[in-house]
Amino acid sequence: MSSPASQPAIRSALHASIHPVDVDELPLDDAGYAALVRQQLALLGEDPEREGLARTPDRVAKAMHFLTAGYAMTVEEIVGSALFEEEHENMVMVRDIELYSLCEHHMLPFFGRAHVAYIPDGRIVGLSKLPRIVDIFARRLQVQERLTEQIAEAIDDVLSPLGVGVVVEAYHLCMMMRGVEKQNSRTITSALRGVFRDDSRTREEFLSLAHAKLAV
Repeated sequence: MSSPASQPAIRSALHASIHPVDVDELPLDDAGYAALVRQQLALLGEDPEREGLARTPDRVAKAMHFLTAGYAMTVEEIVGSALFEEEHENMVMVRDIELYSLCEHHMLPFFGRAHVAYIPDGRIVGLSKLPRIVDIFARRLQVQERLTEQIAEAIDDVLSPLGVGVVVEAYHLCMMMRGVEKQNSRTITSALRGVFRDDSRTREEFLSLAHAKLAV
């Protein structure tokens, strides 16, 4: 999806952690995609040249590059040197990681939260890397089931921990805006590896923490 010219801007945007990114201002150059959007507007019966739509093709091209930037990223690049030798033997969990993705069936958004945990086997990873791993796979055309498995597999590959657990809870606009039009339906998927799958007590602890209403 991402052209070579767009990738430096995309990488910078994905790594930004302090200031919001104005996607419309990213220096992306993809006249081909913008031309397709212009044609799409015409097929819908709109005038792509009218004032309100004149810059829409460029904006949509930039937005789509940003929303699918995960194709240009790798887990190894994101994690980098943030792996540390540590004898911690209990569960490490990051809850409520916001995620935004696009359903590959209708290219409509789905959004929600991921709860990610692992039990180290001699190595830990910087906590900020877990949300970034979620983003790598969320910023692609996805189905929630595969997204959940990819996050778990990536953490398993990077750390070789004793176990990995991932739960994703999301709302799908393809169900809310069209089709069955169910506004309050939420999809929950999970992926379990190692002791999270094989040890019932570890699994129950993880799932209870993932779904608990925690006071801050």
